[in-house]
Amino acid sequence: MTDLAIPYRTGRARTGIEQALVAAGKDLTDLRAEDLALLEDFHTGGRLATVQLADLVGLTETSAVLDAGAGIGGTARYLAARFGCAVTAADLSGEYCEIADWLDHLVGLEGKIAVRQADVTALPFDDASFHAVFSQHVQMNVADKGRLYGEARRVLSSGGQLALWDITAGGGGELDYPLPWADGPGHTHLSTPAELRDALEAAGFTVEHWVDLTEQIGPVMRTIQSLPPSPLGLQAFVPDFRRRLENLTAALGDGRLRAIQAIARAR
Repeated sequence: MTDLAIPYRTGRARTGIEQALVAAGKDLTDLRAEDLALLEDFHTGGRLATVQLADLVGLTETSAVLDAGAGIGGTARYLAARFGCAVTAADLSGEYCEIADWLDHLVGLEGKIAVRQADVTALPFDDASFHAVFSQHVQMNVADKGRLYGEARRVLSSGGQLALWDITAGGGGELDYPLPWADGPGHTHLSTPAELRDALEAAGFTVEHWVDLTEQIGPVMRTIQSLPPSPLGLQAFVPDFRRRLENLTAALGDGRLRAIQAIARAR
C-alpha cells in the first residue's frame, strides 16, 4: 500500500505543518515540544486524551515504549518529553514517519525517539521489547483485530501494558463521511465495545481499566469545534478537517460512535 492509498495522506503534510507554524509566529530554529501540542495529536480529545491515558500507565525514564500507529509522532514526543523515556514511533505512512523524524529534531528529542515505518499487524520488533504500547485511534483502520493485538502482546514483556484510546461502533444508524480516519465506509473497520474487549482478551491481555468516555468527550469535541480559526490545528495537514470533525462530533453526540479508554496488561 502506498502513502496516497492510505486514507487522508496527501503528500503535502509537511508543507502544511511548516506553513502553520510560521503563520503562528513559531521560530523553527527554537521550537519547543509544547509548541506542537495543538497540531500533532490526531485523535479525539487531542492532547487532553493523551495526558489522561499516560497518567494511567505510570511510565518512568527507564520505560521502553512503543507508539503503534504514531501518525506524525505527537504521543511519542509527549511521552519522551514528560517522562524522559525511550520511545519508538511506528506508522504505516512513510510521509508521516518523515514528518515525525523532522519534528523530533526540531524540538531536540531525536535522541529519545526512534521512528520506524511499520505495519501494526506485523511489527518489526523482537518479542518482549517494550514495557508499554500506546494505541490511539488505530483499530478503526485495521480489519484483523487478532493480528493487531496479537502483535502488541508479542512485543510487550510479561506484565507490560497496552494503553488504548479508541472509537468503537455504537448504534442508531449509518455514519456520515468523511471522518477523521476515513473518507468512506471502505476504510472503516469499527468493532463494538464488547467485540473490542473480546479481541484484547483473546490476544493474551487482562483488561484492568475500561471506561466509556463518550458522554465526557462530547462537550470537549464541541468546544474544539467552536474555537475560532487558528493556524495551529489538525487542519494544517488533514484535508477537509472541519467536516471530518463535525461528522465525528455528531456521531459521538447521538451514540452512533463510542469513545473507549482502556488499559490492558499482558498475561
